Amino acid sequence: MAPRRLDPDNLAAALPCGGRVLVGACSGESLVLGEAVARAGAALGPMTFTGVFVPGLNTRAYLANPLCRVETFFQTPRLKAAGEAAKFLPLCYADIFARLQTIRIDAALFMATPPDAEGFCGFGPIVDFLAALWPRIPVRIAHINQRLPRVAGPCRIPFEQLTAYVEADQDLLEIPDAPDDEASRAIGEHIARFVPDGATIQTGLGKIPGAALRALRNRRGLKIHSGLIPEAVCDLEDADALAEGTVVTGGVAIGSRRLYGRVHGAAYRFLPVSYTHAPGVLMRLENPIAINSVLEVDLFGHAYAEFGAGGLMSGPGGASDFARGVWAAGGLRIVALAASAAKGSISRIVAPGAAQGPVSLGRMDTDIVVTEHGAADLRGLDHHERARALITIAPPDHRDRLGEQWREVARKF
Repeated sequence: MAPRRLDPDNLAAALPCGGRVLVGACSGESLVLGEAVARAGAALGPMTFTGVFVPGLNTRAYLANPLCRVETFFQTPRLKAAGEAAKFLPLCYADIFARLQTIRIDAALFMATPPDAEGFCGFGPIVDFLAALWPRIPVRIAHINQRLPRVAGPCRIPFEQLTAYVEADQDLLEIPDAPDDEASRAIGEHIARFVPDGATIQTGLGKIPGAALRALRNRRGLKIHSGLIPEAVCDLEDADALAEGTVVTGGVAIGSRRLYGRVHGAAYRFLPVSYTHAPGVLMRLENPIAINSVLEVDLFGHAYAEFGAGGLMSGPGGASDFARGVWAAGGLRIVALAASAAKGSISRIVAPGAAQGPVSLGRMDTDIVVTEHGAADLRGLDHHERARALITIAPPDHRDRLGEQWREVARKF
């Protein structure tokens, strides 16, 4: 049976009252459906909305009435302000996928391309979870968007399998790359020393990962295998640093129109988390190198990426999935951060016990730590050698104090 065209003002009638709804968010969040949820208000009843809502990108809370709840895997300002109405689950990507596979999901709201000649709609460059989960979700409501890029890969849904749809044009949500500054350029140059031609790169979103990729423009034969495809991949493509063929594999693209205008190309393919983060896939990658930014590193080598000055601001994401997979493949795991904050008054290399929030990557998940002051290669070092190596890349004005703090810790050994 063909899906019905839906009036967004009647969205509540199309959703199962009291059900759980998976929202296609990230850069492919439908503003049309998000606004329809808000307008539905009390008619929705006690719905639960779940999805990957990215800080700085997704601004809607989906709390249409006092009975609605949201389950999120990242912390946005609006969801944090919602208090107990928003449940924050700090899960890595593999565990997010496992949870979404095992809980009941009654409906999905997502963006899709118009059907092609064979009657299939694509998910564009946002296939991370929904593309693998839709067959077990009974109610499927799509925002058919002419501006959503068609991308290579097997992820698609037959138009006739939709429950209902709305049609509207919408650009993908954007987070343009921040320009490099002196510190991020230095960090990128230090990282580049560890990346040979032909490496397969995983990285995340932000100034430091972008600078790290741009520092690799003189490499050749690079490949990208990552949960996230960021804007800086365009710089590698423009510099002929990428290998030939389909060499950029990811689950979601987040950038600007510059990136979104390329993802339909032959170099790109988009696959779900069940592939991009799968241990069996990662351990077969050729010379993989994981590059992830964090907020703090302690002198044991633990990395912290989730807790900022305003409290919890992120989930663990996919970094730990890639740390395990890259280790199994014999690759290299790099974490990077600016050495200081607050105009140099705060060191981000800290004593054990002084970091904020939960450990995001344990000391066994990290090989190299990089700041603008250099790279600390922690492989094969004992506790004291690791601490000394990390102190050498801390802000110079903080090194003596860190040395004193380490000696206090070492007395307990």
